[in-house]
Amino acid sequence: MMILNLLPISLKEFFKETGSLAQFSWRFFKVGFKPPFEIKEFLRQCFLIGNKSFTLVATTGFIMGLVLTLQTRPTLIEFGAESWMPSMVGIAIVREIGPMVTALICAGRIGSSIGAELGSMKVTEQIDAMEVSGTNPFKFLVVTRVMAATLMLPILVIMADSVALFGSWLVEHAKGDVSWELYFRQVFAYLRFGDIIPALTKCFFFGFVIGIVGCYKGYYSKKGTEGVGKAANTAVVLSSMLVFIVDFIAVLIADIFYEL
Repeated sequence: MMILNLLPISLKEFFKETGSLAQFSWRFFKVGFKPPFEIKEFLRQCFLIGNKSFTLVATTGFIMGLVLTLQTRPTLIEFGAESWMPSMVGIAIVREIGPMVTALICAGRIGSSIGAELGSMKVTEQIDAMEVSGTNPFKFLVVTRVMAATLMLPILVIMADSVALFGSWLVEHAKGDVSWELYFRQVFAYLRFGDIIPALTKCFFFGFVIGIVGCYKGYYSKKGTEGVGKAANTAVVLSSMLVFIVDFIAVLIADIFYEL
């Protein structure tokens, strides 16, 4: 305690916030896998998180594929390596760009939505009313949303990668008259399970981070309507930062396995 008193206020708040988030996450694992399960609410959240985000994610992925190919193609032509375009774009999108961009898009859309929704329920005392009525608000509101985000993000990443590769093929077809079969044959010729499995695995962690941070910020929102806006904003910032940290750790672990 004496050491904590010597720390700056911002640093003490950081450690306090980290401890609270860790405790909130532990409560999720402690409660989330015990019956009864809120299956109906879980499926509803999967629809809201997955279906409602698909258009935004698909549009972003399509533009990502177009831009990456248009920006890279002239450089590869200068070195006479134009034939490497499909494999290079495929590996870049599947291994890193697709998961990261999709996770950041979802952090902005899903994180802010969950934070604002639970924050408004907190300040209007709906969560307290659920506790009084005998319903477990943590299981109904938090567990279902975190599990839905954890499950749906890898699916959204797969869709975004597919649309991005389609956009890349359109550029190659227009610029170099590359057929669909030739393009995707070269893409999958250089993709390995060592590229796909780690990329999809870290997407589950991305979804968990986005869901747990959004729920945490909304569940403990304060100060009326001002707190709702703050909960939504801080959920986006914190979840985006944690996505970068998780990605860095995942890349380090994957690199160790590649060396083995």
